[in-house]
Amino acid sequence: AAAVKDKRRAMIMKYALLASSALAFGLNGPRVLPKTPASALQRSPAARPAALVDARSPMALKAEGVASGGETDSMAETLKTGSFFALWYLFNIGYNIYNKKALNALPMPWTLATLQLFAGIPYVLLLWLTGLRKAPKLSTDNVKTLFPVAMGHLGTHIGAVISLGAGAVSFTHIVKASEPVVSAALSAVMLGAFYSPITYLTLLPIVGGVALASLKELSFTWLGFGSAMMSNVSSALRGILAKQSMGGGVGENMNETNLYAVMTMISFAVLLPLSLIVEPPKALATAIDAAVAAGTSKKDLAILSAMSGAYYYLYNEVAFLALGRVNPVTHAVGNTIKRVVIIIASVIAFNTPISGLGVIGSSIAIMGTLLYSLAKSKYG
Repeated sequence: AAAVKDKRRAMIMKYALLASSALAFGLNGPRVLPKTPASALQRSPAARPAALVDARSPMALKAEGVASGGETDSMAETLKTGSFFALWYLFNIGYNIYNKKALNALPMPWTLATLQLFAGIPYVLLLWLTGLRKAPKLSTDNVKTLFPVAMGHLGTHIGAVISLGAGAVSFTHIVKASEPVVSAALSAVMLGAFYSPITYLTLLPIVGGVALASLKELSFTWLGFGSAMMSNVSSALRGILAKQSMGGGVGENMNETNLYAVMTMISFAVLLPLSLIVEPPKALATAIDAAVAAGTSKKDLAILSAMSGAYYYLYNEVAFLALGRVNPVTHAVGNTIKRVVIIIASVIAFNTPISGLGVIGSSIAIMGTLLYSLAKSKYG
């Protein structure tokens, strides 16, 4: 059993690293160094053309050094961005696996979602207190502005956690691939924003693919489907509300990572009392006793919960860093590859049975998501 687990972990790591590496090489388009003919390299200095010999003058050497430095810097930036994508994928895989294991042992999604939101708070507070990261400066009005956006963030998270607990990880991500459909509909209703006919046509394979995958999904539940759709609606609302209320920026030192940290803190403050109402301490204690009786120790429960929380915060923070460095098209490709990697990794990790129709449907839906993002970027 241990050997099988090790083999699965190795396969998951391989898929994630291959995907991130492939994406890294195409992040900002090909960077091809000018080629020198092999015959020129093989000649002696005396036999080379005068132009090549004169090019070794001090001015030429200086220009060559600047060009070489630019290429080096460019390659370093590509590698840095590729590293962010690799970490984003790996942390995301870690989150989905530990989150599902925790929910399998302790089916208390509201409590677990609350712990996951809390997990990153001590980390970011330490960064602010030590000066490693500039602390944000927010007024009361700034917090009021951020509150609706944070509620969208909260709905996105709690919906996904409930869905992951109610069904297979792969199915949740197939349903979440339909987020562009929700986003397009809400943008039209709330913002009066309409896209080109080509962009709307790309929504058809998304809807059809999700429908096909759901039709024969072996782990289908209405709770899992509905919660994933709630997550989609919340995510779309978060983006729309951010456009409406945060166009001019909010507060000071509010870069991407600090914005995520503040939204996480607001979400935690709201979710904590709700989780205590939905899953009171007495119900939590009963669930823990049941998990222990089933063979999972309290220590293991604590480790699973802590790891899922750590991976949750880290994958989101690294995602902000990765996606902030690329153009919208690369963003779309990266998101699509990420979803494919997570589905494959979860199927391997949990040995999830998936029907042939499910594979076809999920493939169509994910490809539709990519086409939608590319069409929206090109045609609007």
